[in-house]
Amino acid sequence: MDTASHDGPAGLAATEERTDDPWYAIWTRSRHEQVVRDQLERKQVEVFLPTITRWSRWKDRRKKIAWPLFPGYCFARFDAEHRRGILRCTGVVSIVSFDGEPAAIAAHEINGIRRLVDTDLLYDPCPLIREGMMVEVVHGPLRGVVGRLVRKGTHARLVLSVDLIGQAVSVEVDAADVKAY
Repeated sequence: MDTASHDGPAGLAATEERTDDPWYAIWTRSRHEQVVRDQLERKQVEVFLPTITRWSRWKDRRKKIAWPLFPGYCFARFDAEHRRGILRCTGVVSIVSFDGEPAAIAAHEINGIRRLVDTDLLYDPCPLIREGMMVEVVHGPLRGVVGRLVRKGTHARLVLSVDLIGQAVSVEVDAADVKAY
């Protein structure tokens, strides 16, 4: 897997790094993640764009391409007071916010992803599905069936219910075969 996550020294000199500033998610225009990353690096902002290698096919050839692990987003560490410069970058839609204020990301979440992409482990993006959520089966013999996820792991337990009579049945499905409904 490609770990071309271009952060740290490429973004800030070690003496300029502001490790006390929080991380934020930058929402980008479609396929503008790398453009935004490059602009932020030029502005001396610490930026993190985790990628995954995928084969891309054209009419005449195939080539390995580094795709963003989280399409439409890159992460940056900065003082929220200086967000105006971030928002002026070409390709930036907004900074993910709540109630009009940029929403900080827990450092341990970014650090965990950084550690993962720096390994040789195989990883793939997946939807965030929590126990209790309604999910739809997208592959296999139950494709199109909607139910409630009651356990997640290697296999998920899907509960199909008939609410009117207060009855349900559960079945194990592969966790990779469901998506949030």
